[in-house]
Amino acid sequence: MGADDGPHPQDGEGPARDVFVAPYSLAVTAVTVAEFYEFVRATSYRTVAERAGTSFVFCAFCNRDLDYPAPVQAPWWRQVPGACWFAPDGPESSIEHRLDHPVTHIARQDVLAYCQWSAMRLPTEAEWEYGARGGRCQQPFPWGATLEQDGMHHCNVWQGDFPFSTDQRDGYTGCAPVTAYRPNDFGLYNMIGNVWEWTADRFTNLHSPHPVRNPSGPLNGGRYVAKGGSYLCHASYCKRYRTSSRQSLPPDTTTGNLGFRLARSPKSQKA
Repeated sequence: MGADDGPHPQDGEGPARDVFVAPYSLAVTAVTVAEFYEFVRATSYRTVAERAGTSFVFCAFCNRDLDYPAPVQAPWWRQVPGACWFAPDGPESSIEHRLDHPVTHIARQDVLAYCQWSAMRLPTEAEWEYGARGGRCQQPFPWGATLEQDGMHHCNVWQGDFPFSTDQRDGYTGCAPVTAYRPNDFGLYNMIGNVWEWTADRFTNLHSPHPVRNPSGPLNGGRYVAKGGSYLCHASYCKRYRTSSRQSLPPDTTTGNLGFRLARSPKSQKA
């Protein structure tokens, strides 16, 4: 687990270390818009973004005639009133043609509500990374050593001059369907790119170099680990589209490139 050559030291990818995880199941794809819609229909749940009345949308997807607030540290994001899981680019957008895409604008509280409803859970960071690697040891990508292996695109990341233009060489500008591209050797789709995925673990950048079994992150802390990168990751800014990549997020984060996938323990183990 981890890597010694992570491009962002503050992310705490290293040191590379031996980790053992007990048997578990990991969902083949991220939770889709259609699946989340079924949850909302069954429970009448309202997400954090819906209750807040706003969420963050990538600038290229916004109505350019409106002046939405932008964070100083990430000016390509816009805080758009009305943006949420069923209006991912703002109130004039819809999910009509995105039902097979990963659901986005999902805060940690929303994830936990979905987990309770579905009798599933979030994977730990170690479980997520084990799944992402697909049986490969210390490779940066689920398919091997290079991003565009064998001249093919294997994931949905930014192609072009970030954040100004993309040439869509990988086939997509924003989110792709959850089964886009070939799965890894464990049969899991889009473990890299497309959308960031929440994990169960609180964030720390301090890791023991010694072998450990079933790590679950620190007991305290106000930020959580997301894994996998997204369609906005690019080598010029955010090279976080690697199996060991991680970022630290507050639990109320909602953006158009953040979703989740589910895990489950065998019945003989505690969830």
